Amino acid sequence: MATTVVMQKVILKTIHHKGQNCVGIYYARDYLLNQLLTKEVKATWSNSHKCWYFIYDENIYNHLLSMFKLHHIKVENELTFGYQLRKKALTILPNLPSTVNKSIDKKSGFNTIVEPINMHVLKAMKEHLIVKAYSQSTIRTYINEMQQLLYRLGKIPADELKPAHLKRYFVYCFETLQLSENTLHSRMNAIKFYYEQVLHQERFFWEIPRPKKHLQLPRFFTQDEVASIIKSIKNVKHKTLLMLCYATGMRVSEVVNLKTANIMSDRKCILIEKAKGKKDRIVPLSPILLVMLREYATQYPINKKGYLFEGQEPGQPYSTRSLQMILQDAKVKAGIFKPGAIHAMRHSFATHLLDKGTDISMIQKLLGHNDIKTTLRYLHTTNKDLINIISPLDDLNL
Repeated sequence: MATTVVMQKVILKTIHHKGQNCVGIYYARDYLLNQLLTKEVKATWSNSHKCWYFIYDENIYNHLLSMFKLHHIKVENELTFGYQLRKKALTILPNLPSTVNKSIDKKSGFNTIVEPINMHVLKAMKEHLIVKAYSQSTIRTYINEMQQLLYRLGKIPADELKPAHLKRYFVYCFETLQLSENTLHSRMNAIKFYYEQVLHQERFFWEIPRPKKHLQLPRFFTQDEVASIIKSIKNVKHKTLLMLCYATGMRVSEVVNLKTANIMSDRKCILIEKAKGKKDRIVPLSPILLVMLREYATQYPINKKGYLFEGQEPGQPYSTRSLQMILQDAKVKAGIFKPGAIHAMRHSFATHLLDKGTDISMIQKLLGHNDIKTTLRYLHTTNKDLINIISPLDDLNL
């Protein structure tokens, strides 16, 4: 009997990726389904589209539908290949050409479908981002978001667009592409950067409203769940990685880029260098974590580049994707099926400190937040005050 994958629904959408028609597979985070897609249809994760995908092939597509039926997964099919896809694009902006040059410009290094008339946009934008010392991840995100607009424009000069045109494009992104509020904010930030920072068009975005974000509470694990996750791991390196995530509240990028010299055991603290916002900060070093780090050091010698956790390639840091997989494997072994990626360890760190009565401003410093409002979200996750509230149900004489 086939094992049922727990899943509410899966949405199949048309995506254009690396010059080819692909099937994007969208669903809530599910580790078992990730494995199933990788094994059955050789699906690959796309960071730009934030989904699993495969190059469209009728046989693979039919096999995918059969697999979903076997595992009782509800499917919403929104595939629109060929003419229908281009017809949707025609409604975005006036005079949009019906055909698009599908050659990839290898000379510029931008892996996208952009007409030569707009290729200067990506180059100018990237140069400006580099000069302003933006992080590599931000540069990749901004360039990718701008590419989406340029692809839709075709031969229409991007520099001649007005706020009204962009407003219509964002409506298309929200209604037709069904982008989330967070993704739409990211796309708007990238496009705003080009028109206001690169082209110096003042107040260009004042006429364009921002979508209201979903105020989602941080996803975290209970202390018992964290303990079960850590206990389920036998590999010393993997266990040390997850213990470090939880004990310090570091971001995944900060954990993998940590160097041996950053561990200041004599001062019982850890120095985090060039974190988000290019800020250094110091977090406490737990005595239990220190013991684990020393045990780890006996099995894994210091590498040439000094990274505390070296990846598969010599001299390179550990992969963030691999660290994500370590947590998902540990969750399955521990019998924990609630949603939560590696960032949930950071949320757990903050929530549990609040439960213990730690001052919110101290948690702000430990997490490296610029704005206290970001840290105040955790006031909604702690149960420190809730456990003292007596429900009116308890006063009833039942």
